[in-house]
Amino acid sequence: MKNNPPHIMLLAGEASGDQHGAEMALELLKSNPELKLTGMGSQEMKGAGVSVFFDSASIAVMGIVEIAKHWGDIKIAMKLVKQQLEETKPDLLVCIDYPEFNLKMANHAKSLGIKVLFYISPQVWAWRPKRVKKIGRRIDHMAVIFPFEVDFYQQHGIPVTYVGHPLVDTVPKALPLLDAQAEVNIPNKKITIGLFPGSRQSELERLLPTLLDSAELLAKQYQNEIQFVLPVAKTLDVKKIEESIKSSGVTVLLKEGHVHSVINSCDAIISCSGTVTLEIALLGVPLCVVYKMSWLSHQIMSRLMIIDHFSLVNIVAKQEIVKEMLQDQATPENIVKEVSRLINDKAYAQQVKKGLHDVKQRLGSGGGSKKVSQLALSLL
Repeated sequence: MKNNPPHIMLLAGEASGDQHGAEMALELLKSNPELKLTGMGSQEMKGAGVSVFFDSASIAVMGIVEIAKHWGDIKIAMKLVKQQLEETKPDLLVCIDYPEFNLKMANHAKSLGIKVLFYISPQVWAWRPKRVKKIGRRIDHMAVIFPFEVDFYQQHGIPVTYVGHPLVDTVPKALPLLDAQAEVNIPNKKITIGLFPGSRQSELERLLPTLLDSAELLAKQYQNEIQFVLPVAKTLDVKKIEESIKSSGVTVLLKEGHVHSVINSCDAIISCSGTVTLEIALLGVPLCVVYKMSWLSHQIMSRLMIIDHFSLVNIVAKQEIVKEMLQDQATPENIVKEVSRLINDKAYAQQVKKGLHDVKQRLGSGGGSKKVSQLALSLL
């Protein structure tokens, strides 16, 4: 340890990573209030006491083409992180998810003699497994959030610790439907469908039109018996969403913040893939998962993936417990068919809920942020 007080740099590139980084920062400062925490992140990490030198909201993208469109911002971020690593020489670099970017930064840190902890493993067990050798050369320790990841890294001789999923601590217990709806001021006399287009601007642009078209069909089918609610992530521009909704002609309640209360308020949810599906699973609300990316990104990803599912819920379950609709399958007609089944077929909805409960059990008993923080401190 070279610095006094110790200096830890945290790098998060997406909304979920910003959240996990904030939780980790709070735990680190509980253990040692004198720690110097700097990094790349956004509002959550700033609020948790991290001195953020680059706001990651502008680079929260996924997909080959999507990354290419934002390559200018990503290059600026890389240059700034490298500069900070060289000038401040932190005692530890913590890379939180966001693998393509963070593995490059990890490599630079190692060249400077800085220890690297990677928190939330790249999905090497899902696609491009040969990357594991590169990962092993660039990090000192891997902190994983799924138990099945431990064996994978041990087989390749990479130091690994299972810390559990941080969402287990941050997602509150499920509230009764009426209580949840009252908490976020959602009328309780109608079927409530959640529209969850994701936290990335690129996801919003590709998914929101399909979600709104689906809502329009459902509104025609159920008339005045149905309503729609959409939680707005801090990384998104609410005015742009309002404009899209206005032009669609569908009435949608927008809720900024309180995402867990919004989840609890829904009878069913149409969700993008990603971390939010695990939050929905922890709260036990039936859902279907849709996703769209550019044609080129999909062609490349489909050739590299070695697993059958793309949503985290099904990946953790190791089977399809929720319906997945990707690219051309994600049509309003297919979505409406699945949502109607979740609403009307009680036995089917119960089957989905049982599968979600099983996923909850697989995510562990909690304490993930505290465990990874203790691991980080042990590496100083």
